Amino acid sequence: MPPESGIPGSPSDWLRRSRSDLALAKVPLPRGALYEDLCFHAQQAAEKAIKSVYRAEGYEFRYTHDLTELLDGLARNGVPVPKAVREAGDLTNFAWQARYPGPAEPVSEDEYRRAVALAEAVVEWAGKLLENRIE
Repeated sequence: MPPESGIPGSPSDWLRRSRSDLALAKVPLPRGALYEDLCFHAQQAAEKAIKSVYRAEGYEFRYTHDLTELLDGLARNGVPVPKAVREAGDLTNFAWQARYPGPAEPVSEDEYRRAVALAEAVVEWAGKLLENRIE
């Protein structure tokens, strides 16, 4: 069981929220919606899955949307992070830059599909790490 910390939620709580965001990311693009918004949910799915691993391992994390920073922190603490999961760092821009009007280009369907695939890889990885743990 991870030590108590100031971070709320159990590892399974974080993973459940991650899976919810992944489900939202996979919803067919509603009329009038933008791929950017579905990609935000893909980014959130990956972020919450990574944070579920932090909770399971008993590590603290800084509240950040930077997936590369979070994954680097796990690796520094000896948690093996596969290459396919490391690539999820590319989702970080969907946390904020693509969600607001500005310099970001519109997200294409191919970029959206890659974002979902990256998020799926992270959620699957986190799920496997957590499945044999007792909270």
